[in-house]
Amino acid sequence: MTPELMKIAENLVIASKRAYNRGIQTGSGGNVSARIPGTDTMLVKASGGSLGDCTPESFLITDFEGNLIEGSGKPTREAFLHGYIYKVRPDVNAVVHVHSPYAIGYSSTKKDLPLITWHSQLKNPAPYPTLDVHAAMVRPEDVDMVKEMFEKTPAIKAFLLADHGVVAMGRDAVLAEHEAELVEETAQVTFLNKLAEKIGL
Repeated sequence: MTPELMKIAENLVIASKRAYNRGIQTGSGGNVSARIPGTDTMLVKASGGSLGDCTPESFLITDFEGNLIEGSGKPTREAFLHGYIYKVRPDVNAVVHVHSPYAIGYSSTKKDLPLITWHSQLKNPAPYPTLDVHAAMVRPEDVDMVKEMFEKTPAIKAFLLADHGVVAMGRDAVLAEHEAELVEETAQVTFLNKLAEKIGL
């Protein structure tokens, strides 16, 4: 691995371990990736490993379709979505996908997540969209839905997959992970706000 790739991989490790330690991803779920600058390729987590156990060697090089180019293991089945984001969002250099519980709970409503907190409003131009894709995964036939979402909210930093989790984006993996945390915080506050309303506080 070149020094440049090692630096990107180390950033992915930091983001992965933070997501695990912050509790927005447990077990072997979730995946992270980063664009390899100047190419149509990316570093992406191999399928099956835990974000909490990631090392630089946990990441594979694939093309934007998710086809393996280099590394040991099988690319995550979410690689297609990551690659599509890099194709249509040149400002995005990293993607973090996690199964954070409050965000998944909210996504089951199939509604966009409102920016209920001042912090979320400061960081985002519009509510976090929720995509109701078949089998909760983005496949080639779902691309039009993702394309339409980005056309409607071109600067959005994260979105939800109904019943599945958060897809957060950033200039690097650590910033993308921070955005994933903000989505989870926003979902949690939304639940608390609805509870407060219900009990008449």
